[in-house]
Amino acid sequence: MRSDLHVHTHESDGLLSVEEVIKLAHKNNVQTLAITDHESTQAVSEAESLAKEFNIKVIPGVELLTSYQGHEVHLLGYFNNVNHPVLQDRLKEIRAQRTDLAHDMVECLKSGGISLGWEDVEKEVGATGAVTKGHIMRAIYHQKNGSGQKNWREIAAHFRPGGVAHLPYLNHTFEDAVDLIFSCGGLPVVAHPGLLWDPQMVFSLLAYRPIGLEVYYGYWERQSELIQYYTEVAKKFAILSTGGSDYHGPSGYVKLGQIDVPYDSVQKLRSYLSI
Repeated sequence: MRSDLHVHTHESDGLLSVEEVIKLAHKNNVQTLAITDHESTQAVSEAESLAKEFNIKVIPGVELLTSYQGHEVHLLGYFNNVNHPVLQDRLKEIRAQRTDLAHDMVECLKSGGISLGWEDVEKEVGATGAVTKGHIMRAIYHQKNGSGQKNWREIAAHFRPGGVAHLPYLNHTFEDAVDLIFSCGGLPVVAHPGLLWDPQMVFSLLAYRPIGLEVYYGYWERQSELIQYYTEVAKKFAILSTGGSDYHGPSGYVKLGQIDVPYDSVQKLRSYLSI
């Protein structure tokens, strides 16, 4: 039984529609799927409806960009039901804030000599979710010029510390995000800890309240070593472990359903959420 607990659609910065994601999950023999778009749960109800045809269980989720000690931390939230008004009101606020920040990033790029119009970024946005640096990066990549093939690493460097468009989103603290998810009946899970600015930060994050840890993850250079390491961390400091592909579309080298998420982990999550 294959499971993928970290998947994005075009409702945030994924490339595929909800229907395309569900069909791909079926093709890849995924039977439990969590939709975790950034600051949006718009895809969940459609995914649940479409998944019934393929006997796929959809776990409602969301991925939140949070700040901790001045650095960005990604937090996954899993729910039995995402229609809580407090959750939806806060997500709407964050989407607006992140879109405003994206406008500022584009202006920083222009000041740094990179010609890019907001209309170019809008072409990369598939729905009404937040506009993020992921959309801006794709807009730069798809620009036509005479310089030949663009380098993704060079584009990404513009948004990292020291880059001309490095504007971290700091308006939603990690602690507030954890409390928000719990107050709306969900379970917070620290996403891809191996990508944290300071890997030791994971222990402080897990110490705030009893939460989960994403362990089974593909976009790590030392994948097997880090999965083994975070498995042990989760056993000692988290209430459960999760994992997934962090799938955004066919351009990524980790495919939907490719990461081996233990059935026991999925069962613990479903039991916690009573789904």
